[in-house]
Amino acid sequence: MTLIRRPQSVPPGKHRPWPLCRRCCGLALDMGSARTRAWIAGRGTVLDVPTVTLPGVGGVHPIQRGAIVDVPGTSRMLDRILGDRLPRLTRPLVVITTPVLDGPTYRERARAAVQVLSPYAVLTVPTARAVALAADADLSRPLLVVDIGAHLTEVVLLVDGVVFDARRTALGTTDISGTGAAGDVVDAVTTMITSMLRQDRTSLTADALSRGALLVGGGALRPDLLYRLGGTLHAPVRAVPAPHTAALRGAATILRAAHAHPSVTGVPTAGDLPD
Repeated sequence: MTLIRRPQSVPPGKHRPWPLCRRCCGLALDMGSARTRAWIAGRGTVLDVPTVTLPGVGGVHPIQRGAIVDVPGTSRMLDRILGDRLPRLTRPLVVITTPVLDGPTYRERARAAVQVLSPYAVLTVPTARAVALAADADLSRPLLVVDIGAHLTEVVLLVDGVVFDARRTALGTTDISGTGAAGDVVDAVTTMITSMLRQDRTSLTADALSRGALLVGGGALRPDLLYRLGGTLHAPVRAVPAPHTAALRGAATILRAAHAHPSVTGVPTAGDLPD
């Protein structure tokens, strides 16, 4: 998880829980190729809109196959959907989910795009970790996360909550138009996991697979994919509840924790006080 902090715009002091805290606001963002989802702290609602610069048939997609290909276009989209929804005269603390294998580039471009919202600080978190938090998974043991999105599929091995290995393919639910196409996605996931097993000199991938894979994204809403993956992998596959918003819920969890952290509040906790 990466933190980029902007100059402090509010006097130091203990922050109250949202929505009672009036000196700041918080925003969790999950920007996918097909949909962008946002959670504004204290508002109790989730914004779920197409990832396009402008609504309508002529809208341009600034994020494609999990990559931000148009930073100004992404900024315009964020300003359009969020500019009037954030509290006035505040600078939001922002948490953004990021794909694992396009991490550095995606993080740099996401940070540039979100500047249109004048953030106080920007945190990035791998989507797989956010999903694990939303699913309340046991991160003390190896965990395999399979994220089948609209245009991209990622398989990520988390060890102690940190990315240990990952694979991805430019296939997703929008590429599924029939039984054969669904098989292509299942085969791609199986190939990626098989490659991870072969290259892993430890037993971590095998241990995670024996526990079962965590399925998220739009693919988790398809019972056929869930069933076929379990049969092909010869391992349990569990769909995360409300899988299309799981990454956003995990980002919101991190946002709430970060809001109370001394690096944001400016007030040390007992554990942070010098001896």
